[in-house]
Amino acid sequence: MKKIGSLLVTALLALSISACGTTADQAAGTSPDAAKTGEGTKKYVFGTDATYPPFEFEKDGKYVGIDIELINAIAKEEGFEVELKPMDFKGIIPAITAKQLDGAIAGISITEERKQVVALSEPYYKAGLSLVVREDNTEIKGPDDLKGKVIAIKKGTTGAKQADELAKKHGAQVKYFDDSPAMFQEVVNKNADVTIEDYPVVSYKIAVDPASKLKIVGDRLNGDFYGIAVGKDNTELMKKINDGLKKVKDSGKLDEIINKYMKSESK
Repeated sequence: MKKIGSLLVTALLALSISACGTTADQAAGTSPDAAKTGEGTKKYVFGTDATYPPFEFEKDGKYVGIDIELINAIAKEEGFEVELKPMDFKGIIPAITAKQLDGAIAGISITEERKQVVALSEPYYKAGLSLVVREDNTEIKGPDDLKGKVIAIKKGTTGAKQADELAKKHGAQVKYFDDSPAMFQEVVNKNADVTIEDYPVVSYKIAVDPASKLKIVGDRLNGDFYGIAVGKDNTELMKKINDGLKKVKDSGKLDEIINKYMKSESK
């Protein structure tokens, strides 16, 4: 009788220990074999502008480009997952501040103004803005030729800020659009005289599309650098981004990604 009682106590104790172990795993939000299955890996939602080749665009039903490969390379180095959320560029920063996104990678120029509302990573690419006109336009060779002209520009970009400043200084008119293809088409259709776009983006467009009917004129208007944006208070994610970015740079992976799309060295 004493032996049966002892066995019963032992069985109950084992059951209790097993139950405690299960509860601990559940409380932690992981399963015992999470490392094998990938369960419990942290996932972050990143906004991107899928109409911005060669940095992010859709091809054969998938999102590709420099930014897409870069954020995935960083995620691999730092052990997290990325969920991409394509959206208009003008809505990306507001979505981060509203905590609808954890971060964004979308050819985002690092500016003091943006640093007031979001955290920005170390730079990963030197861009700079350029004036773009129809290939048969011989009137516009630089900013001094913008008097009375119409500038097509994408909303919420550093190009839009530059366009507003140039319009005010030289007496031009600005027309706003939600994406780059629309503003380019406005110039091609002669409904606008000029647009302003990041040099690598328009260089890529002209190179891969000989029928674009566009050309770059004058020197670059500035020397912007791109960075990855996250919520201003999300120091954990920002550390992962910067640590992963350094690893990707040091290993040569960033140059490899950029060369794949641009055939040039990163700066």
